[in-house]
Amino acid sequence: MTHPEMTEDLCCVDERTGERALIRVDDAIRQGVALARPVVEVENLGLVDAIGRVLADDLHAPFALPPFDNSAMDGYAIRTTDLVGTGPWTLTVAGRVAAGDNAEAAGHVGPGEAFRIFTGAGLPELADAVIMQERVARDGDKITISEAVSSGSCIRRKGEDAREGTLLLPKGTLIGAPEIGAIASVGLSEIGVFRKLRVALLCTGSELRQPGETLASGQIYNSNRFILMAALCQPWIEIIDLGAVKDDPELLRETLTQAAANADVIVTTGGVSVGEEDHMVAQLRAAGGEIEVMKIAMKPGKPLSMGRLDNAVFIGLPGNPVAAFTTWKIIGAEVAATAAGLLEKSPRGAIVKAAENSTRSPGRQEFRPARIVGVSESGHPQVKLLDNSFSAKISLICKSDGFAVIPAETRHVRQGDQMDFVYL
Repeated sequence: MTHPEMTEDLCCVDERTGERALIRVDDAIRQGVALARPVVEVENLGLVDAIGRVLADDLHAPFALPPFDNSAMDGYAIRTTDLVGTGPWTLTVAGRVAAGDNAEAAGHVGPGEAFRIFTGAGLPELADAVIMQERVARDGDKITISEAVSSGSCIRRKGEDAREGTLLLPKGTLIGAPEIGAIASVGLSEIGVFRKLRVALLCTGSELRQPGETLASGQIYNSNRFILMAALCQPWIEIIDLGAVKDDPELLRETLTQAAANADVIVTTGGVSVGEEDHMVAQLRAAGGEIEVMKIAMKPGKPLSMGRLDNAVFIGLPGNPVAAFTTWKIIGAEVAATAAGLLEKSPRGAIVKAAENSTRSPGRQEFRPARIVGVSESGHPQVKLLDNSFSAKISLICKSDGFAVIPAETRHVRQGDQMDFVYL
């Protein structure tokens, strides 16, 4: 039985060749996102512990921000009605208000008077402007003002930031520095966040050895495990590290069953192609899962599998390290973000311009490692495209700042061409 969301786009067939057609990257993302079931469990955390987590409910301002009219500058609170004629004007300093003082208790500003006031202090009654101290000459308890001041000058009005009831942060917001500041500004000592997304990670391949072990002929070190653990290292993710699993069908099936019992998302590398030792697809189905092997119009990362096993989303990444990282960054990470309840899911990007000419084979949308080398006259970053044969070259990723996104139909990239760019 095929999952209801995994239908038309994934199963389309080229009428001329009878082979399954390549699907677009955007369609693969859409299909993967449709499989995700966002977590619903909520936990209340103190503000420090909530940093980096996903907000579980809308946050509205319980009162106006700021809660009272206050001074935006160090200076003097005045009544602009006292500034009659062409000036200069002399006023008597009759009071003083600092941040934290009770402005009402300080009294009101009478005719011909001014109050010394400091940034953040509440505006005393009847004052309608603040003149910064640099524009005032003071002699004893007298100040002289030489320039006219408009009503409302240097005042932060009550509710200027947000009125009572204003939506400050929507559900699904990733809580960073600005967000935790907004939460603290309304006096909350704790906040509800979604529980961490549980992601089980396993890498397949009998040839894999862990760093520190001795390599025999035909063996390689398991770099995928650590690349993906680093990519998954987010405050809103709990990693379930299942290590490397040999190309043994029964062992793979048991491991997948174990992963599905404990995780929301299962991420694997390798074993999703059509070779005799590629057992992942068959064993996930044998465990009761539903899976589609997709051929994506994407370079690197043409082979990708997605489906479900019990309540877990399954994402089967290619075995080549760069392809595994790229498909996770562009497709898998967005699926995981949806499952975690995140509102904003797309990777951080920019518009860049090519620093030089390049030629490529059209047919698949390409995510080419690229390095920022300057800034164009229009102010866009300029990027140098790195080697066009890179699906297994980790060193190229280390030299790059991100991926330049080259449209599938493009054969020639010319100097100055504009491209999308995804930061690492």
